[in-house]
Parts: sequence; structure tokens; C-alpha cells
Amino acid sequence: MNEVESVISRNKEITFEEAVEYFRGKIPVTAKQFSEIAAEYQSLAFTVSGYTKVQVLKKFHDELLRAIEEGETMRSFRDRMNGFLEAQGYEGITNFQADNIFRTNIQTAYQVGHYRQMTDPDVLKLRPYWIYDAVNDTSTRPSHLAMDGRVFPADSPVWDTWYPPNGFRCRCTVRSLSKRQVEQRGLKVETENPKAAELRDGRFVNILPDPSFSTNPAKVQFTPDLKGYPETLKKAFERSVKAKDKQ
Repeated sequence: MNEVESVISRNKEITFEEAVEYFRGKIPVTAKQFSEIAAEYQSLAFTVSGYTKVQVLKKFHDELLRAIEEGETMRSFRDRMNGFLEAQGYEGITNFQADNIFRTNIQTAYQVGHYRQMTDPDVLKLRPYWIYDAVNDTSTRPSHLAMDGRVFPADSPVWDTWYPPNGFRCRCTVRSLSKRQVEQRGLKVETENPKAAELRDGRFVNILPDPSFSTNPAKVQFTPDLKGYPETLKKAFERSVKAKDKQ
């Protein structure tokens, strides 16, 4: 099983086309431009810390899109990027950097595809509840662990904040449940956004996503108000809309 397959294996129903469509629509921008974008629209942009040339950022984007489309490994992504970077006079990315970039972006794309499937009206009728599923191992962040196993209605505002990924390299996901499954498992359906919790080991934690991960990327519509946006992003957005209209 390759790296992409391992990310999506916990959700067999994910639609590849939706994940590809989402990631293809992201616009490469510099970190400075990214910081100027309103938080709710940052999921529409793509950036990599430490790089300012749009040519380089676009190469990162293109290689990640290729990985999603073709199911390639993190190693293949890293090797191709390092070959390109070194030819451009940069140092190559480390294994940690490659894993962080690869895992976070691909996880986001597949989670968006998963969200779009779970919110299909026919699916919602049969499975109107969602349960947060953290990996629950020694690498799981305490705040994410505090969300593990919590059930909310599919239309709960909690998913505007807590739909994964909820941090860099986050491995959490969300599963849909039927009313019968909720009842049979004796699960409690919550309606309030949780603020804090005590973990099984006695730790007390505030329940918050990691910084810059407090929005739901699947719910951002690709029609932002571009007033005040960086000119590069505005022009790229307008080009992408025209290209999409021609398809």
C-alpha cells in the first residue's frame, strides 16, 4: 500500500475525482500573499513556506496534484521536487518537510472529497450523524484526542471548525452514522461545540484545532469577494474561473 492509499484507506467511499477537483482549483501564492488572505478563504490558496517564486510554488502544486491523480508515494514526490529545486539552485527538501507538505495537502484534498460525498442529500437521509475519529495513538495531539468518538448531527456548526485535517500532518477523519448505529452503540449526540475536556490519562485540555486549521475547507465556495486581495491572487482566480467556464 503506498502513501496516498494509506491516507485514504480509512475511508473507502472517498471519491478521487472530487479530491482532484478541489486540489486542482487551489492557487499557488507566496507566504506573504497567503497571510493577506482572509482566513476563511485560505484553503483556496496553496503555498509552501520558504519559497517566493511562483514558478517553484506552481511546481510543488503540480507535483502534489500528480500524486493525488496517480496515487504516487511521498518518496516519488520528494525525489521529483528535489531534482527540480536543485536544478533551480535551491537545496532539496528534507524528509520531514516532504512528509509535512505531502501529508497535509493530500489529506486535505481527500477529506474534502469525503465531505462532499457525506453531504449528498441521499446519504444524509440515511446517515444524519457524524463521529470524529482520531487515530488515538501516542502521536495524536491532545486536543484532537479530546474530540475522538464525539458525535454531532451532520449539519452541526461544530464541523465548520472541526472538520479535518485540523493541523499539519493531521490524520483524523470523520465517519457518518445512521440513527440505528448511534442507538445500537449507545452513543451520545452532542449539540454544543466542546470547549475543554479531561483525557483518560488525566490531562485537561482546551479543545481547539491547531492554528490556521479552524475552518472547513470543503465548505468554502470558490466565489470569494476579491476586494483587497493581492493582485496576483485576484488575476489567478479570474483566469481559473474563465478556464473552468470553457470546460
